[in-house]
Amino acid sequence: MIDGADQPWTRSTCPYGGVGCGVLLRRDGDGGLEVKGDDAHSANLGRLCSKGTALAETVGLDHRLLRPRVNGQDAGWDDAPGAVGALLMLLRMKEETAEEIAGFAEAASSTAPTSPPADLDWPSYAAGRTRGQPWFLLSARLVADTGHRVLLHGWNGPDRKVRDGLAEAGIGLAEDPEDAARLLDRDRIAYMPLKSLHPGLFRLLNLRDVLGLRSCVNTVCRMLNPARAAASVKGVFHPFYRQLQADAAMHLGWQALSIIKGAGGEFESNPAKDITAFGLRQGRPWQETRPVLRDETRKLNTEGDLALSDLWQGLRRPPFETDLVVTTTALALDTLGHANAVRQADLLWQNRARRCAA
Repeated sequence: MIDGADQPWTRSTCPYGGVGCGVLLRRDGDGGLEVKGDDAHSANLGRLCSKGTALAETVGLDHRLLRPRVNGQDAGWDDAPGAVGALLMLLRMKEETAEEIAGFAEAASSTAPTSPPADLDWPSYAAGRTRGQPWFLLSARLVADTGHRVLLHGWNGPDRKVRDGLAEAGIGLAEDPEDAARLLDRDRIAYMPLKSLHPGLFRLLNLRDVLGLRSCVNTVCRMLNPARAAASVKGVFHPFYRQLQADAAMHLGWQALSIIKGAGGEFESNPAKDITAFGLRQGRPWQETRPVLRDETRKLNTEGDLALSDLWQGLRRPPFETDLVVTTTALALDTLGHANAVRQADLLWQNRARRCAA
């Protein structure tokens, strides 16, 4: 057996508390750890509080709670949603890091059913309370008309605007990966609900009904990229999450990503505001601000009688909504690497109008 007295001391920092006290650590010869304060550290000069003094007791797993317990009995994670929720809330309270989001997203992707390949990943997880019509669906449809395979996925709670808008936009709803593959081969675009895409994540997302708050699972869903597409577009409601998701994408090795503060948290560009996009180009950090196109004050959650099909078929041609669809399309095309994306998006819309008129 190794005598602890013969082991060298290693300098480290106590992880408890905000001071960062210096500690000296060495193995004690019995599989444990010996701890004392570091006399040379300016923060504590060798002194330790009760937490630092007991630091060695936190190293092993013998007395740790490693699984949920209900009424004193071991239980599975599915049987203890409150335990899972508590962990998720702690992550949200301390603000989840890019590394944590990347790790959760990678783990979720590895346990999801294999999705068919796609060129563009387009998540949709906004709650819907702050948005009007889902005009971005028409933009996704235009991108698919260029020949790119676009996989939308999401969950919007009780709000049915996105679900109801799929048929109007000519986008099929896939109930499983095989259905998605068929739609992508036929139409080059498909929407897959999270409940079918990843039932486990869907259950975690719906813990909001238990907790009364959103958790980091909302961000993980946006980072799922089930088709492992080389390009992804995302909308967020809170600006903080733009950089968080861009950093997480770098950890995941993504190549092309555009994130904007969109209507209700969707990837949707408001032509009455300057739009700052964050993300990646060729795997490197990228940022760009696009100027205001229309000198008017408009909110995208304004309810009206304009339907997606009215705009797509050219029955009505309001300039604001038209510019919204075209600029959103242009940013998606730019993410896919198209040169002159704004001009191309405009031509796509014009050609679509001619086909509808015919």
